Amino acid sequence: MVDAASRNMTRTTVQKAAVAVALAFLLVGVLGFIPGITTNYDTMMFGGHHSDAELLGLFQVSILHNIVHLLFGIVGLLLARSVAGARNYLIGGGIVYLVLWVYGLVIDQASAANFVPLNTADNWLHFLLGVAMILLGLVLSRRPVAARGSAH
Repeated sequence: MVDAASRNMTRTTVQKAAVAVALAFLLVGVLGFIPGITTNYDTMMFGGHHSDAELLGLFQVSILHNIVHLLFGIVGLLLARSVAGARNYLIGGGIVYLVLWVYGLVIDQASAANFVPLNTADNWLHFLLGVAMILLGLVLSRRPVAARGSAH
């Protein structure tokens, strides 16, 4: 039987990155439900742009938004168990966040289409997350190039 410490030592860098990202999403999801860390907590709605709750007083959140973060974190932990899963989580998740960024830019934030809800701070965080996750997935899953002139 392999213990947790041995398993952690055999994780690749891309798997460790996926775990770190997944844990960050879990943390954000939990923090979104804590009054004080989430300002205007008493105005939090299940979804939609009418929720005035803001994580850290900056990022608009709702119950749905927090649940999505929690689910995204759980999926990341599950996929990080394999190298391919970790890579797919980071790259696929990054693509999802870039799509969410574009969506947040094109919708009217005061419309029913803003069901998550999203504000300007969320939009730009989603852009940064998308780019960072894709880069992590691509760079950390690259195989080292064999040294030139080595025997084949």
